[in-house]
Amino acid sequence: MSGKASMEWRTGEVTSRDGATIAALSVGQGPGLVVIPGNNRRAHHYQALAQELSGAHSVHVIERRGRGQSDPQGPDYSVETEVDDALAVMDHTGAGLVFGHSYGGLIALHLGLRRRVAALVVYEPGVSIGGSFPAHWLPSFTRLLEEGRHAAAMAVFLKATRLTPIGDAPTPVFRALAFMLLRGADGRDTRAMMATTPAEIREIIRLDSDGARYASVDSPTLLLGGDKSPDYLTRVLPYLGHIMPDARHEILPGLDHNAPDLNAPAVIAERFRTFVQSRLPGERTG
Repeated sequence: MSGKASMEWRTGEVTSRDGATIAALSVGQGPGLVVIPGNNRRAHHYQALAQELSGAHSVHVIERRGRGQSDPQGPDYSVETEVDDALAVMDHTGAGLVFGHSYGGLIALHLGLRRRVAALVVYEPGVSIGGSFPAHWLPSFTRLLEEGRHAAAMAVFLKATRLTPIGDAPTPVFRALAFMLLRGADGRDTRAMMATTPAEIREIIRLDSDGARYASVDSPTLLLGGDKSPDYLTRVLPYLGHIMPDARHEILPGLDHNAPDLNAPAVIAERFRTFVQSRLPGERTG
């Protein structure tokens, strides 16, 4: 049972710690949930996930820096500024639940280092342990982006990150796919968001470690991944589930990296509801 409500986004803004304006889209009624989108994703990409959860929760999807009506990343950008943004949304809305996807999952884990929340769910967070996250492609991507060669830069990104279902296809195939993505319905948004990628990937690299810091995340935590995703995104999950004091991990069959936003939002919503209900029995799950 999805517990869906009619989908009517409410728009709002908060002021973050550094004075930046951060926008959010909200829907639903019930215990508050903040959703932190991934790289190259905007708040509206999580519309289906928000709708699935809106019958049981007030869902607040952050429009992260460099997107929509939110302010740019700025010269002092870091994961910590993104945590500040998410905490500002939580404080404004009274939300006590957090969901993060991909790079948004990394932000969510660092939020957990600063605040214990009622429940924390992340899907394939951008955590690098012992150099596990591949970033050799970043200089080439950044150079092409600076030259205004967006399609070529996107092709580098797609081939290196292995986030598409076409495997190790020849480079021209990735170029064709990049061209289609940048000319499609989301092309304008995608092109604009590409400018945020270098700073975000640099943060993943900067935060590479043995992972021990995450042992301090004491919120009830569910670490999700899909068995169709690249292994660099899923192989860190068992380790995190082991060292975090109140966490467990689950690899979901048949799902890939874009399960929360594109391919299986209903499945992810159900796992979220089940986890929240198991850890917070008094919560209404629809």
